[in-house]
Amino acid sequence: MAFGSRFPSRQGSGTPMTEMNMIPLIDVMLVLLVIFIVTAPLIGQAIKIDLPKADSSAGIQVPAKMAVSISADGTRHIDGKAVSREESRALFAAAAQKKPMPEVHIYADRHTDYQSVAQTLSDAGQSGLTRIGFVTQPEKK
Repeated sequence: MAFGSRFPSRQGSGTPMTEMNMIPLIDVMLVLLVIFIVTAPLIGQAIKIDLPKADSSAGIQVPAKMAVSISADGTRHIDGKAVSREESRALFAAAAQKKPMPEVHIYADRHTDYQSVAQTLSDAGQSGLTRIGFVTQPEKK
């Protein structure tokens, strides 16, 4: 059985046909179109439910923030006021007793000694504060 056209091609009778057969491609596209037409209405359907109304925001308490700044020379500032290490311990202990417990945000200069930062972290942790974080600036690319 010969594969080829029963009509002679333009180039001669012995050369194969070089045109692409488009019928399988059209069949596949029509099947995909039918699938899309059938499934499109199903995507937009949603179950309509009349949900009850309730206000739950009244019970949420936003914790206060305690800003601790440590400059390059090691001086501490809590909420803008310069304090010594002993005063910062007392402020940390008082803050740990509050409900809800405040978040401690540490702003440390990039040239600050690690000793000052470690002491501040230790003092805050020993006083019972558990929500401690460092504030940084994103790098510019």
